[in-house]
Parts: sequence; structure tokens; C-alpha cells
Amino acid sequence: MYGQRKETGKIRKTAMILAVLAAGVFLVAVIADICVAISGMRNIYAGIDGLPQAQAVLVPGAAVYRGGQMSAVFFDRAAVALEVYRAGKVKKILVSGDHSRGNYDEVNIAKKFFLDNGVPGEDVFVDYAGFDTYSSVYRAKEIFQIQSLIISTQEFHLPRALYLARQIGIKADGIKADLRNYDLGFYNVLRENAARTKAFWDVASNAVPKFLGDTIPITGDGRSSWD
Repeated sequence: MYGQRKETGKIRKTAMILAVLAAGVFLVAVIADICVAISGMRNIYAGIDGLPQAQAVLVPGAAVYRGGQMSAVFFDRAAVALEVYRAGKVKKILVSGDHSRGNYDEVNIAKKFFLDNGVPGEDVFVDYAGFDTYSSVYRAKEIFQIQSLIISTQEFHLPRALYLARQIGIKADGIKADLRNYDLGFYNVLRENAARTKAFWDVASNAVPKFLGDTIPITGDGRSSWD
């Protein structure tokens, strides 16, 4: 009987420790989420009016479908970036996305969009190793030597993207690329909350992306970044 009570006590103690640890992790995640969201909320523009000038506009990658069709989220990011470029707010466009597999290519599809819409090749830079937002802005600074940036992406994504860019040392402003209702669902809310926590940790730990490489200054010819 005594041994049984002792075993039960150990189980309860272990469960209590695990509960406290879980609560601590949850609290840290909530604080990180809030810090990233609040820090990244400033200097977000709904349109071209009032948008400051910058060296380049960043188009973060998003899903593409078989046959080379851009998802609605990705297309709208590119379309708004094109408006920013045509308005003379930037001189260069940087497309950053995933081209890690031969049968999946975000950046060249977006590059084609800009070329088809009359943007000179020398003004279109591509980053094939922008596997997440942190990598995209980190490489924007370290590889493309960007000091000021306009980020074209959806409103839910902008606070995280701007937080990361500013923490890395880029003067960043954001423009909303919400041209329609995307119906992303509650899953996207949870995903973004988790991504903000990761963003906070990436900054706190001074994370370095796996892939870097030679510098390709944004002041040069964008075609030097093409594969």
C-alpha cells in the first residue's frame, strides 16, 4: 500500500512539473507573438500614397501550382510590387522564394511575371534560397546589400516580415497586398502565431541561414542573380 502511494505521488509530481513547463513554454510563445506583432505594426501602407521610397521592393515567395501558376497570395504580392515599381518608389525588385527542388520553382515564375509586364531584366533580382521570411530578409541585407526595403505581402504576414527586416538592420516599410479574400482559415492564424514565435527566436539567437554565398549588390544588374 505504501509503495503504491509513493508511486502515485511520483506520478503526480512529474505531471505537475510537466504542466508547469508546458505553461512556461506557452507563456513565452504568447509573449514572443505579441512582441513581434506590435513591433512590426508600424509603417504599413494600404496603397502607394504616402509610401516612402526605398532601394527595392521585396516579394516573399508563396505557393505555386503544377503548370507554373502562381497562387493567389503570391500573384497579389507580385502585382502590388509591380505597382510600387511603376510608381517610382523603388528602382529594383527582389523576388525571394524556394527553388530547392528541380520540379518546384517560385522565383523564376515570379521573375517571368515581371518581365512579361515590361520590367527590364536588370531591375529584377532573384533569391533562390529564400526558404522562409527570416532567410529572405537576412539574405536581402547580407547578399544583396539592401539598406532600405518595401515589403509587398499580405496584412497578416507584414508585422513578422517587418519585424525581422528591422531587427536585421534594414529600414523597412510594408505595403498590403490583400487584393481579395483568400479564405485561409483558422489554420493560417495558428501557423502565423507559431511563425512569429520562431521569428523572435531567430533574432534572439542570431540565427544564420544555411545558404549564403557571394554578394550580389542590389545596385547592380539583376540578371547577375539569375540561374
